[in-house]
Amino acid sequence: MTEATSATPAPDALAGVLADAPFVRLVATDDGDALAAAGLLARALRATGTPFQARVDPDPVPNDVDDGVAVAVGVDRGPHAIPGTGRPASTAAFAVARALGVEPDPVVALAGVVAAGSIPGADGSGDALDAAERADRVERRPGVALPVSGTVDEEPSRAEALAASTLARTRYSGDPEAAREALAPLELPTDPDADDRRRFASLVAVDAVDGDDASERAASAVERALRPYATDGPFETVGGYADVFDALAREAPGTGVALALASDPDPSLRTAALDAWRRHGLAAHRALDAATVGRYDGCVVARVDTAAADGSPAVLPTVARLVRDFRSPEPVAVALDESAGRLAAVATGGGRAVGDAAAEPINLGDACRTAAGEVGGDGWGTPMRGHVSVDDADITAALAALREAI
Repeated sequence: MTEATSATPAPDALAGVLADAPFVRLVATDDGDALAAAGLLARALRATGTPFQARVDPDPVPNDVDDGVAVAVGVDRGPHAIPGTGRPASTAAFAVARALGVEPDPVVALAGVVAAGSIPGADGSGDALDAAERADRVERRPGVALPVSGTVDEEPSRAEALAASTLARTRYSGDPEAAREALAPLELPTDPDADDRRRFASLVAVDAVDGDDASERAASAVERALRPYATDGPFETVGGYADVFDALAREAPGTGVALALASDPDPSLRTAALDAWRRHGLAAHRALDAATVGRYDGCVVARVDTAAADGSPAVLPTVARLVRDFRSPEPVAVALDESAGRLAAVATGGGRAVGDAAAEPINLGDACRTAAGEVGGDGWGTPMRGHVSVDDADITAALAALREAI
């Protein structure tokens, strides 16, 4: 959970700027919350007839255009930024869209909230949840937050979706066949009732905290995957929608922007989104399965080979998040791919030492910039997550510098 911050501009003020702009350039960080927020703003601009451009960039630089306005989403950069630090960017974007006189899609906003690591109704998302409930767009029920229903003729199947989900980390994550074997004793019907869904959720909840390598944080982290909000959107649940957004922001940003802009995605776009999500989730879990994990003072490091897991360095932020949420007793988790010369780091609870609320929070973005500078690489990020990329330099040297910073 996050705390309120004054860094986010007042909705009326930003709405006034956007309403008078002849052109708006939206650039979002590569995460599901920022992607959802950019989609909400873009739809509002389209409804008001304001020309715009929207894109995803891991390290957004809001370049102003002639007689136009640039808005950075997910990072505190530029005069019109929606930083996403303190509360999800999607909740701020929802308020800005309303201030523009548009009724934004509350399901997209709630998906952004879940992608940010929160839950619907928390961190300023009460208005979006109220709007979704009043319109009968969402209904909370037992079960697991997947983007698909798991019917016999749907792709991916329930087992494949469970294996690909990055809202949980279990013994069968990344392995559809193992997920099928785990589900077989439940004998879930095509159209499960409430009791069936409870049994399904119980299996996932127990498996997420089982095992010697599960952290104490796993029990709370898996809550995002349980008792989901079913929705009438393009995906079965709000949590599943969030998982798709998060994967697309990194794996297929063009498809992600198209999905965020589409009020009623066509079947081909939905299929493309699910394919990218499944590919991303399976690769992230497989990379973590084969990782060498080490604990240091202040962080846990997972050394992975993304190519061997049929993935790309785009999965590193997801691997780092999985380590943080389900494996790390430390406040910072790092995923490092030496062959790709990349690392990604995420923090929890402001990055303070466990049990030390008085400690100064770590700004991971700044720490990664400093570490990259020491080895001649590139570093970027936000207070809660950061990245380092090097070409010819030693990425392990950058890791050592990052460890020193945290």
